[in-house]
Amino acid sequence: GENGDEEDGEGGDEEAEDGEEGGSSKPLDKAGKRAAALAAKKEALKRKFDEQYDDPEGAKMDFYDEKKEEINAQLALNRAEFEGIADPAARALVEGYRPGQYVRIELRDVPCEMIEHFDPCYPLVVGGLLAAEERFGYVQVRIKRHRWFGRTLKTNDPLILSVGWRRFQTVPIYSLDDHSIRMRMLKYTPEHMHCYATFYGPGGVPGTGFCAFNTLEEGRAGFRVSATGVVLDVDRTSRIVKKLKLTGVPYKIFKNTAFVKDMFGSALEVAKFEGANVRTVSGIRGQVKKALPKPDGAFRATFEDKVLKSDIIFLRAWYTIQPRKYYNPVTSLLLADKSQWKGMRLTGQIRREEGLKTPLDVNSTYKKIERAPRRFNPLVVPKKLQAALPFASKPAMMKAQKKMTYLQKRAVVMEPEEKRALAVMQQMRALRKDQVMRRKEKKDEKKEERRKKLEKEQEIKGEKEKERKKEVMRMAGMKSKREQEGAEGRGPKRRKTG
Repeated sequence: GENGDEEDGEGGDEEAEDGEEGGSSKPLDKAGKRAAALAAKKEALKRKFDEQYDDPEGAKMDFYDEKKEEINAQLALNRAEFEGIADPAARALVEGYRPGQYVRIELRDVPCEMIEHFDPCYPLVVGGLLAAEERFGYVQVRIKRHRWFGRTLKTNDPLILSVGWRRFQTVPIYSLDDHSIRMRMLKYTPEHMHCYATFYGPGGVPGTGFCAFNTLEEGRAGFRVSATGVVLDVDRTSRIVKKLKLTGVPYKIFKNTAFVKDMFGSALEVAKFEGANVRTVSGIRGQVKKALPKPDGAFRATFEDKVLKSDIIFLRAWYTIQPRKYYNPVTSLLLADKSQWKGMRLTGQIRREEGLKTPLDVNSTYKKIERAPRRFNPLVVPKKLQAALPFASKPAMMKAQKKMTYLQKRAVVMEPEEKRALAVMQQMRALRKDQVMRRKEKKDEKKEERRKKLEKEQEIKGEKEKERKKEVMRMAGMKSKREQEGAEGRGPKRRKTG
């Protein structure tokens, strides 16, 4: 009985211990996992150390060599894995087509001209497009005119771009980043520097390089690649703006206010520009305030100083430019002659081919500038100030004589003696004038003789100087020749021994 009681007691103790172990099983599992992870990490470090110790050259590999080793290891693993599959079709389904294999590709929705005008001299290169490259939008690129291309590129002129797998014609707008404030439109590409270009077309991966052509026709003289660049962004939201300068003239002037006309066409346009800053030619700043009822387009403006009626008032604004949605893919492979593809032509090229004259716009011709003479108001000195001025500084109160006086109107009739005296004086003046003229001619002749004589002497001097230089150079050459011959024929000097 005692033994049974003891056994029961021992069994109870074992059950209690099992209960305690069951309650603390979660912390023991976490600790076991942590220990297993640490052991695995130590094993990996030991294996790496062993590899570096066994192969010291492998530890010196850079990132590129490591990736290359990984690719080679993966290829060896694939080769070993698929070596047992004898059926090529089953292997292609799992592994895919290996490099170097011949495959047959079926193309759908191909134009009939592609087959009719197929030329084996133009092989087809098959490639794939990413999802981002299939979307169309406004693409911003960084572009630079090629140094060997003769002409400058102009905004809104058609350009053929080769970007990635595509060749297409588009109409770019060139711009420049104006101190990170705005994208300012450029009419022409700058010389020897990059600029931005925005056009409508398929999106490319940022960083993709491209080249541009004005035409693809063969037989053109000069370099064909007109520009090169790189894709920056697709669907960029930055606006391209163009400078717009509006001018007007004041027609009624007050102290610091003026009524301005000929700048806007209606009161609605004035309302859009309320609060805009304006400036005169002389540099006086102002602001647009309110539209006036009459005339249409006139407004009231305030300035920091009084403006003149001859001042021209400028308003500097920026107008948003939107690129045209033009995308024309180059379909040269559909033609019988692959080099005769033509896209959009320039207006000047069409006029030249059709024999049309350039229309002359009357508003675009230069006009003669006619300025009215400026009229200045007379200086008005207050009476109090005049009274305080000294006598010498007082303004003259008499008006200028406009009508001829009696002495000016009266005719002068000379006496016979006065007439003879006047004739004698005229004769003396004529003689004097003739004498002075002959003296001058004689003096000029002497000057000419002296000039010829000096020129002759200078020529003789020059000939003598030339002969002297020749003689000096001849003597110098003979001297150097003698020295050279003496140096070659002379042996080393011997010391005298006594």
